[in-house]
Amino acid sequence: MMTKLKVKSGDLVKVIAGDHKGAEGKIVRVFPDKNKVIVEGVNVVSKHTKPSASSPQGGIVKKEAPIHVSNVALVDKKTKQATRVGFKMEGDKKVRFSKKSNQVV
Repeated sequence: MMTKLKVKSGDLVKVIAGDHKGAEGKIVRVFPDKNKVIVEGVNVVSKHTKPSASSPQGGIVKKEAPIHVSNVALVDKKTKQATRVGFKMEGDKKVRFSKKSNQVV
């Protein structure tokens, strides 16, 4: 079952739990089926690669691993703090809004 996530690619988020608590970054990719997101510069892991045609040298590549969406919170543009996200109807359009400043995201 897929649930609607409250964050999108390109959103600025703050990590609120786990090893990288306090780190901020932009969302690079969202995996709604797994409820996970990849955040720029957060949860960087070392991946050992075998030599191949694309990388003849092989070696260790650093890349971001996904973290659970419940461990991140959207950063409010106005207050610059982590905030919860709500949905409301504006005319006939459904929009996301910050619960802290009550402004449309």
